[in-house]
Amino acid sequence: MLNTTFEPLTALPLRRAIVMVVCGKAEVVHGDSAGMTLHSATAEVEIPSVIRLSNFVRVPYRGRVPLTRAALMLRDNHRCVYCGARAETIDHVLPRSRGGPHTWENCVACCTKCNHRKADKTLSELGWRLPVAPQAPRGRHWRLLAGLSETDPLWLPYLGESAA
Repeated sequence: MLNTTFEPLTALPLRRAIVMVVCGKAEVVHGDSAGMTLHSATAEVEIPSVIRLSNFVRVPYRGRVPLTRAALMLRDNHRCVYCGARAETIDHVLPRSRGGPHTWENCVACCTKCNHRKADKTLSELGWRLPVAPQAPRGRHWRLLAGLSETDPLWLPYLGESAA
């Protein structure tokens, strides 16, 4: 969903998008890539992929992206930072038992095998190294994409270069 200024606001369920279009609160900018339409007894509505609000909505400023399991997995591309396998858990680089904080800079995605091998040891004790230092995600639209499993290619022109 886009604001009247074409600024991306959120991804919303298809049902909610259709209701907003039918009620006149939004207009369809891009229809479904398959060209599907929704039929009722008296009307026909194009299934939207991108909608734009009719009235401007002021968005409050939010500083940091909140640290959640889904957002952390998205940041690390669902891969273990230690071995590259599919990640299932979250690991604290400096274990919490040793005073490590629960922050973006201290948490990484990890597979179960590496998480058990690491236990409550530090990386230097194991001789392991991180390929890239973990940091909080940045970008104007990162919060919008954090909850999505995949994005529609029609959204990319509105999300900017950082999302692609």
